[in-house]
Parts: sequence; C-alpha cells; structure tokens
Amino acid sequence: MAVSGCGTSTNSGGGAETKEITVWLMDGSAPTTLTDALNKEFESANGIKVKYEVQKWTGIQEKLTTALASSTPPDVIELGNTQIAGFADQGTLADLTADAGQFNSGEWLGGLKDSLTLNGKQFGVPFYAANRTVIYRTDLFQAAGITTPPTSRAEWIDAINKLKAANASNPDFQALYLPGQSWYFLLSLIWDEGGDIAKQDAGKWTSTLDSAQSKAGFEAYKALYDASATKKAPADTDEAKPQQYEVFQTGNVGMMIGLPWELGSAVKDKPELKEKTAAFPIPSKKAGSSAPVFLGGSNLAIPTASKNAEAAKKWLALLSSKKYQDMLAEGGAVPGTSKDTSKLETNAVGKALAASAPNGKVTPSSPKWGAVEAGQNPLKDALTAYLSGAKSLDQATKDASDAITKALG
Repeated sequence: MAVSGCGTSTNSGGGAETKEITVWLMDGSAPTTLTDALNKEFESANGIKVKYEVQKWTGIQEKLTTALASSTPPDVIELGNTQIAGFADQGTLADLTADAGQFNSGEWLGGLKDSLTLNGKQFGVPFYAANRTVIYRTDLFQAAGITTPPTSRAEWIDAINKLKAANASNPDFQALYLPGQSWYFLLSLIWDEGGDIAKQDAGKWTSTLDSAQSKAGFEAYKALYDASATKKAPADTDEAKPQQYEVFQTGNVGMMIGLPWELGSAVKDKPELKEKTAAFPIPSKKAGSSAPVFLGGSNLAIPTASKNAEAAKKWLALLSSKKYQDMLAEGGAVPGTSKDTSKLETNAVGKALAASAPNGKVTPSSPKWGAVEAGQNPLKDALTAYLSGAKSLDQATKDASDAITKALG
C-alpha cells in the first residue's frame, strides 16, 4: 500500500525547511468550499503547499495503521473519535496537550475533549461532531393533535400513544421505529438515568452496566420499544439492518432516532418528505431537558513521525478559527472548536443538534474499546436478550458487564 510522504527542502543552514504538508481528511467530512478556502489561505500565509487527499472510510483502519508505522506519514490525519485512544496508546500520535490553546481549547465540547484524551494527555484536536435526534413527521403529529414536540420522556410516550390511536386503521404503522440493538440510543437512556458503560479507577476499567442506574436505562428502552408498537422492527439487529431511513421513507413511521445524514438520505429518495419532517432532541426523563447523547464525529491528529509537525499545527490552528468553524456549522455539523452554533441553527434538525451537543458524551477512552464496539458488542447482545425475554434484566446486564470488563481489562 502506497503511503503519501511530505516534501521538504534543505535551506542554506543545513536544516529542513518545510515546503509541503500532506493532509488526509475523510470523504464527506468537510465541504470542498471550506477545504479549498482553508488550504488557499494557509498556502498564502505560510508559503507551504497543502497536498490534500480525501480518504474512504472503508479500509481506513488498515491504511492508517500502515501510514502511522512508516517514516513518512501524512502530517494531519482525521480519525473517528473512537479510534484516537488505540493509536495514541501505540505511540503513533503526537501529544498536543501543550499546544491546545492555539486550537481554541476553551471552546471544545466536553465530550469531544474526552474522546481525544488518554491518561490525561490530549492527542488531537476536535474536528466536528454529530448526534442523534428524534426525526419526526410534522404532518402526522398535526393529524394526531400533537402541537409541540415532546420535552420529557413521559410526553414522548404520550405522543407515541396519540400517533398509534390516530393511525389505528393502518396495520403497518409504527409510531417510533426502534430496532432492538440501537445501542447508541441506549447510551442516552443509561446516561440520563445516571448510569454509564464503565468507570476507570487507577488505570483499570470496570463495567457498570449492571448498576441500578444503568438497568433503569435498559428499562426505559423497553418501555419505548413496547409502547411504540415497533415489534415489526427486528429485535436482533440495529438501525442499519435494514437502513432505518428506508423504513422511514415508507410513510408508515412517525419517528426515528437518527443522524442528519439519515434524514438527508430519506429526503433525497423521497423529496416530498422535505416539508413534512423536523427534529427534536432526545427527551430526558426530567421535564424540559434533553437526554445526554453519544457525540459521534471525528478528531484531527498529527502523527508522531511527521517531519512537519510545526506546519501541521499552523494548519490545525487556522481550521480551529471561528471563520472555518462557522463554515463547518453551515455545512450541517457541530463545530469541533467553537461553541457558537448559530450557523447550524437554520433548520429544525440543526437546532436539535445544537441543543443536544453540549450534553454529549463518548464511550470509554480506552485503547481496547474499539474491539468491543466492532466485535460481538455486549450492549447489543444484552438488548436483544432482554427485549426478547431470553434473559432477565439482571442476567442480561450482568453478562454484558462481565464481557466489557474482560475486554477492557
């Protein structure tokens, strides 16, 4: 596999003078209007060319592993925020703790900062985030007499019941499409109840999925699952099997818990939905509040072996400025280094994202978490076992907790 290097030239004093940096960003992460303007401004201000390369997510873990092990890696790389800990633990990412100030660190969202922190050190800069909201059909809400979006879990279940009653003549109707393994949504409920996946003590991770608070999150999931008549949704797969936006497109669904791109895909295929959809934050059990959400997204890092780290920091500092953070927000993402989301709040989905993001959280910042998520995910297994009745709540959460503790240990 070819790995891109970075050009340098030798000045008269014998030292290396940077002439080019290589930047790898992922497909779809940043609008070309942003990257074109950013790279042009950087090149003009610094006299350094940017070799900008867009990467595909498929196979990126292996490609990054190869690149980071080489002596000529890219100078800036984008990583999913659950990938940082693993690469940082291998010593292949530069420690940027002392440099955080130049990347507008006072404006970082707490969840994003957590995702790039390992053993108290910061190995990246937040790029962007997105989180799940409740995407709903405004016309179906109106027909059911629901005048305002729910702002508590109790109001949410009430809205589900009203939608079911108003569509009782449609045997295929689902008030809320909720498959059995939507574990990112489960995290919102667990966190809302005061629980968590795991806790760290003296460097050791121990799962807490079997705590009373975490169990309450599972119970809340089941209450929504049972209330929504969503048993037409598979109990043993997640929101990607089938793609839930395809189910939403059928017209037989009142709500789904999804990401902005899922609504975009639904509307692209069914343009008539554009004027009939909106979104609201996942409601908390506490009236008037939104539940914590999993803050997905990406971070940017500088490989330890980069020969042009100082130039790479200048590129990251420019991206971290308000001008380019506003452009990220205008593109529909939660900006990584700015809490100003006014440019995002131009539509209902953007407003819901902006309202939820400050309350965002991430999975355990452990080098071993990636294997938990990508493998036989114990959270998914626990949900299916509990919802199907194959295991009691106590047994399902104990088994999952034991499996996660072992995986992180």
